[in-house]
Amino acid sequence: MIRKLYHGSSKIIEKPLYGYGKAYNDYGLGFYCTESVEMAKEWGVGKNQDGFANCYELECDGLQILDLNGPDYCILHWLAVLLQNREFDTPSSLAFEAKEYLSHAFAVDYEKYDAIIGYRADDSYFSFAQDFLNGTISYRQLNNAMHLGKLGQQFVLKSPEAFRRIQFTGSETAESSEWYVKKMLRDKTARREYFDVERNRRKRGDLYITQILDEEMMADDPRLR
Repeated sequence: MIRKLYHGSSKIIEKPLYGYGKAYNDYGLGFYCTESVEMAKEWGVGKNQDGFANCYELECDGLQILDLNGPDYCILHWLAVLLQNREFDTPSSLAFEAKEYLSHAFAVDYEKYDAIIGYRADDSYFSFAQDFLNGTISYRQLNNAMHLGKLGQQFVLKSPEAFRRIQFTGSETAESSEWYVKKMLRDKTARREYFDVERNRRKRGDLYITQILDEEMMADDPRLR
């Protein structure tokens, strides 16, 4: 199966190189792509800087791909991976305990995979995850919040074999005047919907991090599906 992938950048990247990039991205070191050319254009521009959507094809047959949005995983698996790679502010004892527990109970051996599919923790989505750790929002609200702004998911190349297979097919220019505005609007929309709808919409029976910790819930708990 061939996937069409796009990578937003300030420059054209004809040959992605294994071992380069930022180690503190969502899923660690890797080449971060999307299956949406529009999303790549948003990611590729700066406030006053044009960018590119680099276009690729990847032969996926035989690759081990971890799909964190698949039926075998819940949002806490995604959060556990994020906790290993991103710096979370844990000022309260609850947030610190939550970080320690989730990192252990919902750990994923993601480094053994050739590629990873999962959410992208933009600033707004990262703040949603922090609210959950601090007990401000429920598990249900966190799940719902990840769909606000229609961020979509990213496809991350992790292994040398995945990098060997990716083929550059061209690039599309992204003008800052158009795509930076769209990027900012997406983030603002997510935050507005979150504060207007999700953050204050508690429901009877909602599951919070305190209950997850007290009951030492594990991934096979049906309440997490």
